[in-house]
Amino acid sequence: MWAFAATVDAERSIAYLPIAGPAANYYGGDRPGNNLYANSIVAVDSLTGEYRWHFQIVHHDIWDVDMPNAGTLFDFDVDGESRPAIAYVGKSSYLFVLDRVTGEPLIQVEERPVPAGDVPGEYYSPTQPFPVRPPPLSRVSFDAETDLVRAEDTNADHVAACLDVMERAGGFYNEGPFTPFLYKGGADDPPRSAIQFPGGTGGVNWGGGALEPSSSLIIVNAHNGPLTGWLEDRDPNGNYGNGTRGSNQPYDRGSISGPGPYSGYSAPMGGFDEQGNGIGPNLPCFRPPWAELVAVDASRGEIAWRSVLGRNENLPEGRQEVGGTGSAGPTVTAGGLVFVGATNDRRFRAFDTASGEELWVTGLVGAGNANPMSFATRDGNQRVAIIAGGELMVYGLP
Repeated sequence: MWAFAATVDAERSIAYLPIAGPAANYYGGDRPGNNLYANSIVAVDSLTGEYRWHFQIVHHDIWDVDMPNAGTLFDFDVDGESRPAIAYVGKSSYLFVLDRVTGEPLIQVEERPVPAGDVPGEYYSPTQPFPVRPPPLSRVSFDAETDLVRAEDTNADHVAACLDVMERAGGFYNEGPFTPFLYKGGADDPPRSAIQFPGGTGGVNWGGGALEPSSSLIIVNAHNGPLTGWLEDRDPNGNYGNGTRGSNQPYDRGSISGPGPYSGYSAPMGGFDEQGNGIGPNLPCFRPPWAELVAVDASRGEIAWRSVLGRNENLPEGRQEVGGTGSAGPTVTAGGLVFVGATNDRRFRAFDTASGEELWVTGLVGAGNANPMSFATRDGNQRVAIIAGGELMVYGLP
């Protein structure tokens, strides 16, 4: 469990533990099968630790989908009957709604076929669990013909640079959700790069969801960053990820960007010069929006609204509202506001809870990659606060 907190139903003395994926992140041939309790919500008695139930979100994780948060407690309405529920959405961007006493899905979950790869010795789960609704909150597939960034999104030089990156990667293989990495057999073999959406950072990351209880709206920061690359034979003198020199894992993840856990699909806005150096900032190579604030009616399993979250000032006026990445989540107040930082544009925003309209924005001293806090002062005035750039920023509500 690497998430910073568990969710607790204090009335029923149940703690919901978000258990992460097993190592290594991208190869699991040494752990065939679904890997019980990994990538699962595990409910335990919060006073004794006794096991109550578990629900696995991902079988045999080879995508670094992990469990970055434990979900949101709310009352699920079924034909006028209220059921205690927990709603979970993580890096895969699929939202699951479960009875928090039994673990039973309150919105149907189906096992659907997913693609298999060709890495020697790997086990591929033939199916994965999918909720029948709502649809995924982030991008889960990529088709270059329709999803590649266009000149009207950024500029022509950026599009040309993105096409160059794709060509050097040997194209990007994608078969939809849970596309696996392919095997690149030797140093002289051409790249066989897959592109996975969402990538290793989500989807919805550690910040999780915020609840507006009267409407069962669960609101999340959902971003669309991909992960690209392949698996290749491990360099015996190299690393499998951070601090694992000497690992006995047979494969490393490689990519045209070199080794390392995360490599998205981006290219310089000004293209490449004659020496192959990038000109200008890197921008994603898929069509925006690149991050959104998304509200889901969790009792109905329906998306209530989506709003672009974040701007990119490297783009011309009129094209800047494209979304900006970040892992934190929002906070909802009883006054009908959603506050969120999270974006890499160093801004703090308030949205209308019911409609998703952006109502207020202010600059921060750094990226506010923390969930906002709301509290009352001794004289009864409401404040909202966020940590950004190592400072605590506090604002008053009217």
